[in-house]
Amino acid sequence: MTDTLLSEDQLALAETALDFAAEHLAPHAVAWDQDKHFPVDTLRKGAGLGLGGVYVREESGGSGLTRSDGVVVFEALATGCPSLAGYFSIHNMVAWMIDRYGDEDQRARWLPALCSMDSLGSYCLTEPGAGSDAAALRTRAERDGDQADGEYVLTGVKQFISGAGASDVYIVMARTGEAGPRGISAFVVRHDDAGLSFGPNEKKMGWNAQPTRQVILDGVRVPAGRRLGAEGDGFRIAMNGLNGGRLGIAACSLGGARSALQRSLTHLKDREAFGAPLLNAQALQFRLADMATELTAARALVRQAADALDRGLPEAAHLCAMAKRFATDTGYAVADRALQLHGGYGYLSEYGIEKIVRDLRVHQILEGTNEIMRLIVARELMGAVR
Repeated sequence: MTDTLLSEDQLALAETALDFAAEHLAPHAVAWDQDKHFPVDTLRKGAGLGLGGVYVREESGGSGLTRSDGVVVFEALATGCPSLAGYFSIHNMVAWMIDRYGDEDQRARWLPALCSMDSLGSYCLTEPGAGSDAAALRTRAERDGDQADGEYVLTGVKQFISGAGASDVYIVMARTGEAGPRGISAFVVRHDDAGLSFGPNEKKMGWNAQPTRQVILDGVRVPAGRRLGAEGDGFRIAMNGLNGGRLGIAACSLGGARSALQRSLTHLKDREAFGAPLLNAQALQFRLADMATELTAARALVRQAADALDRGLPEAAHLCAMAKRFATDTGYAVADRALQLHGGYGYLSEYGIEKIVRDLRVHQILEGTNEIMRLIVARELMGAVR
């Protein structure tokens, strides 16, 4: 079915991303999940199509796409593997933050390798004791030397960091001042900086095709020239990055659920019971219709939020929260129903449905839990009546 709301350019982007997902991701997704293999060479093939710098300006070496373009791309990628599409989204958040908040020298230094994915990026906000309450983070950056030529010494632990250990560039949020959000600054940390180490790869329910580890900073010295923005700008930078990241994860949920729905159609068409294809059963047709309707509604909200972010509308942040909450809840529910429609086959790893269910479950947690998304929306509503 043709998507009449997309421009010709967006349809071409979707086709390119779908082709890449079908050729390079989907055939290996189950094996990569089982082997816990992070296919860096495959990621770099995607970067050759512009997937390493989706939102980075063309003059900085990126693709120069909008958020509205990006949600189309990430949905398409996730039809092949939600885990790797999710990593593409996180890597692109890192690249966008450097392009948006870095100075000319920082952009020239970091972005070419990030856009080609010769360097991989990780986003380091969450801590063991500060998950949803990101403003309470304890990682510290102590100044050593003067404003221009001095260094910061970073000490702390970041938790649940996608790509950790494999990534080359880490955007680290650390406290440089007072308690609360205004005392947080953002820094670029390199994989080979002395004092940087990583915890073991976490054993996870899903997202096994990418590593998730602690990032441990033990007196890591970072030149002042690696701070993004001014001191105290870090929380604002982090939250603005998350607005786009939430749309990326929402789109990945749509793509994973879209794949699960398509697999269900094929399975019910091919599988017979009581002398007829299961697809002829009206009760199952109704379930499929509901799944398709819910995905279409979620997609509309994601695209509305992306358009608001592109236009810089004041309601963009809470629309991104709405879209992330609704699309990730919907995507997981649709995938779970797809597993049920497959019967016992859905529970077998070789069919790939149970992997999609496992991968999509974490989308309701990362980039801000869906409970926090509700809080963001509720605060906006409460503010409107005060």
